[in-house]
Amino acid sequence: MARPMLRALPVTIAAVPASRPSALTRMVMSSRRWDEPPAQRIIGRVSTTEPPIRPTLGELYRGFLQAGARGFGGTLPWARRMLVEERRWLTAQEFTDTFSLCNFLPGPNVASMSVIIGARFHGVLGSAAALGGLLTVPLTSILTLAVLYTRFGQLPGIDAALRGVGAAAGGLVLATGLKMATSLGRTPRVLIFLIAAFIAVAVLRWPLVPVLFGLGPISVLAAWLGTLAAWRVRA
Repeated sequence: MARPMLRALPVTIAAVPASRPSALTRMVMSSRRWDEPPAQRIIGRVSTTEPPIRPTLGELYRGFLQAGARGFGGTLPWARRMLVEERRWLTAQEFTDTFSLCNFLPGPNVASMSVIIGARFHGVLGSAAALGGLLTVPLTSILTLAVLYTRFGQLPGIDAALRGVGAAAGGLVLATGLKMATSLGRTPRVLIFLIAAFIAVAVLRWPLVPVLFGLGPISVLAAWLGTLAAWRVRA
């Protein structure tokens, strides 16, 4: 009876299906896009987390058109809602990383962000579609309002309306800043740099450029040292 059992053993082993790769292995392999050129992997990606949805050129234009049309007093809050919450083209961390990069670039932050995000998905055509959508409604509106303000700007109700819009815009920017701060994490290092930047700009009234170039390299160095220390602890 032993021989038939031994002969059937290889058949039984061969019938066992190969083990599937683990969830971590599948996630790592799916997140690596080997068909991308090296420059696209370095420049075109803000984070290692792949966005859940990849927009087309038309969707890029319509999405930023919507953000520009709703951005009264500031496009940043509406751009974050459109990119992260509604269309899910970016994660909250990716939006914060991209916005931090745009703070070191000249020009409007949201315009720079539209160029970066468009290039990430569709290269130069994506940048043109995103930036064009962002600027279509504001350019048309500002030209129209300039003509109307030249004719009717002396009316007493106009100044009151502008002050009300300014107050609402300040509240939107503050709410967006709080949302971005929560995605950074509640570590002592993050709180220190948040408080330092707030005191330098809001209390001491220092110019924004020296604050960025002063705190920016220090915060990058602190984050790098923190990551290096975490790797050493795990090792």
